[in-house]
Amino acid sequence: MKRTVIAVTALLLAGTSLAQTKTLTIYSGRAKTFVDPVVQQFERQTGIKVNVRYGTDAQLVAALREEGSRSPADVYWGNSVGALGELAEEGKFTKLGAALTRNVSDDYLPDSRTWLPTTVRFRTLAYNTSKIKPESLPDSIMDLPKMTSLRGRIGWTVSYPSFQDFLGVMIAQQGEQKTRAWIEGMKALQPKDYKTSNVGMLEAMRAGEIDVALTNHYYIQRVNRLSYPIDTYFFKNGDIGNLGNATGAGILKTSRNQANAARFLSALVAKDAQTFFLSVNFEYPVIGNILQPTTMLPYADVIKRSPKVDPTVMPKNIEKAQKLLRDAGLL
Repeated sequence: MKRTVIAVTALLLAGTSLAQTKTLTIYSGRAKTFVDPVVQQFERQTGIKVNVRYGTDAQLVAALREEGSRSPADVYWGNSVGALGELAEEGKFTKLGAALTRNVSDDYLPDSRTWLPTTVRFRTLAYNTSKIKPESLPDSIMDLPKMTSLRGRIGWTVSYPSFQDFLGVMIAQQGEQKTRAWIEGMKALQPKDYKTSNVGMLEAMRAGEIDVALTNHYYIQRVNRLSYPIDTYFFKNGDIGNLGNATGAGILKTSRNQANAARFLSALVAKDAQTFFLSVNFEYPVIGNILQPTTMLPYADVIKRSPKVDPTVMPKNIEKAQKLLRDAGLL
């Protein structure tokens, strides 16, 4: 893949000490595709050497817990609110100043101001336009198990963090009993599990293996560039099936390079970096005045479709969601 070069602006924050160690260590639950171009440009602009450790959110959260005060990490860049919320609940992050948070949408900015949202994704239902008429789909994801006509034709990714976050919010809104019933109802429809591969799932849809799939909006946007017969279905406004979820980053309290870490977080929410995330992965930016593709609903519209959720809810219920999936023999 040809390296993407972006011009990241607003990096040189006043007051950075020249005596500060010119290094930075980032633990990233985000894939290298989205991280590396930003890191390289940050290094060129600042002269700060950045070391990145990649892994899943679960792996990196476990590492931070094990390392404790010995951790070399300065910044944690997470792929889901669930992981970020877990670390925030454990007091791992330092509180961010107004200089970092003032221009960021407060829809996903935690009240604690301990981490910064960097992009937003929305849960949705992908459907094969040659097989499914959108008017035949239910208004609520809670009614999806009733669609017996889709038996064996549904795809999902039960190991994917965003799916488990979605279940965590379902537990908060509907309770464990109804969530268990929803999982069992879906299982009865014999869905095909694509583990964590949303791309593989949509490829399977194109090949005719399935007709609908629970996924994030940006996967559908990516295959739309290839003229796949796949479109986006949003449930009714406020339905949990349209759940918005953020990626984000926080500065570890144990960081020895907090000024440099703040500069990096500032880079993540600068206009050019936000435009980069949108153009590469079709994730919604967290700052205003970013031109979006016409194939995406405007942020002001799609945010109305998502339920209003306390971001601290997800981490509290992730283990419960995983247990329900294990109890159902799905994990």
